[in-house]
Amino acid sequence: MSSIAVANLTYCHNLFSPPSLVDVDIALPPGSRTILIGANGAGKSTLLQLLAGKKLVTAVGADVRISGRDVFRDSPPGVTFLGTEWAMNPVVRGDIVVSAFLDSVGGYRHKERRDRLLDLLDIDLDWHMHNISDGERRRVQLCFGLMVDWDVLLLDEVTVDLDVLVRDDLLKFLKADSEERGATILYATHIFDGLNDFPTHIAHMCFGAFTTPPTPWPLTPDSPLTQQFQPSTTLYNVALQWLKEDRDFRRELEKQGRKQRGARRDETVPSDSETFYRKYDYSH
Repeated sequence: MSSIAVANLTYCHNLFSPPSLVDVDIALPPGSRTILIGANGAGKSTLLQLLAGKKLVTAVGADVRISGRDVFRDSPPGVTFLGTEWAMNPVVRGDIVVSAFLDSVGGYRHKERRDRLLDLLDIDLDWHMHNISDGERRRVQLCFGLMVDWDVLLLDEVTVDLDVLVRDDLLKFLKADSEERGATILYATHIFDGLNDFPTHIAHMCFGAFTTPPTPWPLTPDSPLTQQFQPSTTLYNVALQWLKEDRDFRRELEKQGRKQRGARRDETVPSDSETFYRKYDYSH
């Protein structure tokens, strides 16, 4: 049985927007560590939030399961989701001491694992949450989220604020934890330095669809990706090439009528905002 299984998944945020996910079908084995690669807006965060049950799918035929259980109708235990929005929550930016915060969320019940994470993430229990940096607040989030054993871990850009040493220690911890307990990780990130030895699979998303489904990593001579890459290619270079291809593809679509990004050099009539600011520009 797959640890994560998604079939026939299409998702729209509202009735007026194009789909954020289109016909997604993936299956991840237990113990796998999959890196999601894709440009901003490719659908990575939406997919992770759906797997965590944070958004509801109403499309007929969509099937989203973790450990064989429907994430919307039979919520599976052992699923942990860690995303970037946590650190902006006013509750965790208040004047509360880290030791009291961790106790308030049950840290006293998981002392051994909590203390291991406190050492690994280099956290001062006397920090006040409103007085620390974003990176330090992110460390507290990771301790809070990881101190309870998980079967499936969904990570959305949560290492972006960490310094390189703490990030490296964290990735080694997660890899060992996954291997020891057969736990599954699905990780969306834009930081690929030091990540080459972490995943068992990589996947590529573009415009809400998987252009490359989860594929074993590192590459082997018989990998389906060897038509594009040498087996010795690093994860960083794979990601760089995929993202360049995505950008080229989007620019071709723009030539065919898709809304363009970047400067609007063909406009001869000033915009309303430009007209206004020119009229009241007192800088000269």
